[in-house]
Parts: sequence; structure tokens; C-alpha cells
Amino acid sequence: MAKRKRIVAETDNSDWQAPKKRKPRKRMSEEQRVAAAARLEKAREKRKAKDPDYGMSGIHESLRNLSNDHPLHPNKVKQWIKSQKDLASSARSSIRQKVKGAEAQLGIHEGYVRNMQRYLRDGDWIDMFYGEHQQYKIKYRCTSQAYYFDGPKKGQPKFDVGTYYPLLGCVYTQEMFNEEQGISNVGTGERKRRAKRNTGSVAKDKKKSKNS
Repeated sequence: MAKRKRIVAETDNSDWQAPKKRKPRKRMSEEQRVAAAARLEKAREKRKAKDPDYGMSGIHESLRNLSNDHPLHPNKVKQWIKSQKDLASSARSSIRQKVKGAEAQLGIHEGYVRNMQRYLRDGDWIDMFYGEHQQYKIKYRCTSQAYYFDGPKKGQPKFDVGTYYPLLGCVYTQEMFNEEQGISNVGTGERKRRAKRNTGSVAKDKKKSKNS
């Protein structure tokens, strides 16, 4: 059996010294936090004055000049992403605790975050909802009117329920669709109440049959 060759280190570590331990940083008071935030905001404004594109790295060009009150302003979307990531973290904790429905909630939060990140990158909002908690629904607007090419409706405009059409000046509703198709709108929002089962009469009949 061959003998293993002994390796001798030639590096001289005799002067090595352990690094000094850093003192733990003291916590800032509330006043110091406010002052630091004010200084940081002032520095950001100064840099933004020199460079109009400051803070817009990774933001699509079509989103950089949106007004601050725009419902999908990048600053708002960034805050929504942060909130949704926190909710996703809570959902992961719920999954570990085997809470029912937690996996579905995690998928919703992660999917919404991906769609918002894509919006900031590409400038296209592809989600059906918007808002910090997806509490608002996206509304569609027709930019190019479509028409029937053939058939009995040839030459007539096409409409989709829930979409705003400049040709109509309003949103095309389900009632409009029903009227065109000759469907009655009476009682569309009413639901029939189910009659409650009367168990008392059955019990009385059973007692009468026993007595007889």
C-alpha cells in the first residue's frame, strides 16, 4: 500500500491577529429617526434636481412622467409590492402551521407581486385588479372600434359587457346586451327564497299517530 505524502504548509501565520470586535450600534431615538429621514429626503431631492431620472432605474419610460395622483403611479405600486410581500410572508407562516387555504393565498400574493414588478419593468398592467390589497377592479376602454365582418350584423359595431366605448360615451352594460338580444331585464337581480322546512308539523303528526 502506497504511503500518503505529508504536506508541509509554508505560509507563515505567526503575525495573525484576530479582528477587533465592533461595538454594537446604539439604537436611534424617535427624534433622531425623524431628523435622519428629513436629511435623507433632502439629499434625495438634491440629487433628483441634478438628475431627473434619479430613483427611476428599472422603471419603464412610459411610467416616469405620470402625475402623482395617477392610480398606478410607480411609487404607489412599489408600496403595494412591499405590502404584498409581507402578506406572502405571513401566508408562508400559515402554511407551516397547516392553516387551510394558506397555499392558495400565497399563490395570489406572489402572482400579484410578479404582475406589479412586470408593470414597473414593461409598463403594461396585466392584472385584473389593482390597489394595495387588490380591492379595485380594472375597467376596460375601447381604443379601436371593431365591427362585424359578415353575417346578419355585418357592418354593425361589436361590444363587450363592462367595456367603455367612446362610440357610446359610456360603459356597455349587461342590460344593454339583454335589450339587444331581446332578453327581459325584469327580475335579473332577484333571487328566489327557499321555503324553510317545517319540521314542527312532522313531529306533531308523529305524536298524533302514537296516541291513536
